[in-house]
Amino acid sequence: MSSRTSDVLVVGGGIIGLVTAWRAAQRGFATAVVDPEPGGGAAQVAAGMLAAVTELHYGEQTLLGLNLASARRYPQFAAELTELTGQDLGYRRCGTLAVALDSDDRSHLRELHALQRESGLESEWLSGRECRRLEPMLAPGVRGGLRVDGDHQIDPRRLIKALMAACEHAGVVFHRLWAERLDLVRDRAAGLTATGGTRLAAGQVVLAAGSLSGRLAGVPDDVLPPVRPVKGQVLRLTVPQRFAPFLNRTVRAMVRGSHVYLVPRENGELVIGATSEELGWDTTVTAGGVYELLRDAHELVPGITELPLTETRAGLRPGSPDNAPLLGPTELPGLLLATGHYRNGVLLTPVTGDAMADVLTTGELPDEVRPFTPRRFAAGRRATGLATHLTEQPA
Repeated sequence: MSSRTSDVLVVGGGIIGLVTAWRAAQRGFATAVVDPEPGGGAAQVAAGMLAAVTELHYGEQTLLGLNLASARRYPQFAAELTELTGQDLGYRRCGTLAVALDSDDRSHLRELHALQRESGLESEWLSGRECRRLEPMLAPGVRGGLRVDGDHQIDPRRLIKALMAACEHAGVVFHRLWAERLDLVRDRAAGLTATGGTRLAAGQVVLAAGSLSGRLAGVPDDVLPPVRPVKGQVLRLTVPQRFAPFLNRTVRAMVRGSHVYLVPRENGELVIGATSEELGWDTTVTAGGVYELLRDAHELVPGITELPLTETRAGLRPGSPDNAPLLGPTELPGLLLATGHYRNGVLLTPVTGDAMADVLTTGELPDEVRPFTPRRFAAGRRATGLATHLTEQPA
């Protein structure tokens, strides 16, 4: 059993863990990441839509502010990473076209458009003919749509590869081990015990393990993050040169109550996703999931049936009770969270890295991130715990 010490120890080597480690190392912290396979996780499945506007949902206006703040940082963030690593991230300012296939879909989109306008967002309503003029491969039955030029995209696989390189450049140490238990010293998080009994001591521990963040042993129940896995199945197709350009921008819709999107990459890849399934830790790619995605995508863009299907994958999004991330200090000194990003992990990468670096340095979250403190769930947990305690008292 060996022992190693760092200023900041990040649990999880996905996009959120890596951006946190990179920004912490840039602030001068001796930083380490513990993950058996850094660079893996949900980033290998995600489509990479930077869709702050078309991802807007009712009741999530506070989250919208954080999404927009992160979207504004993306051009500079991507440029910084590319300059540092020399790697192309697949960042494109291509926009999104959200379309309606029937009258119910059209009504839903009209309501979304109104919400976007009320929220001060820019989106343009188009007729079905105008949608097909922008994207000739769309089905003739498209009834209308929303053009959002402010939504962009990035390739998460390229992004996470670049973040790995940036971390290595900044001197981040990688422990390719499983984190097995949080170690406490005098009621403070002081590091981890990893695979094989390896002790990793740290001044501050950041739990950024995505959907696994709620499963680390040793974390007190009242600060354990309330995250759950939400399964998403995704397909990748290849657009042969004779079909290019197949789509010019991201196309998305709701088909019979299910969301579907098609994200075209400049390298000829077309990503179709994604299912949303509450099935625990199951990551099986199912015939039903593939069928539903292809069926719904075919209704939008009939020509996809001629494209080669090159990959099927399933991953786990880290869902939280309010669909928003948990960022910053917990009520356990020395333990911070960067998890629960759900469907916005790639979009929120820049703002998360900056916020975590700030809080690690000063102990305070930036104003725009304060609504997403993990402590917002603490009062409810204490109340639940007290109620349980009272009901368990002997008569």
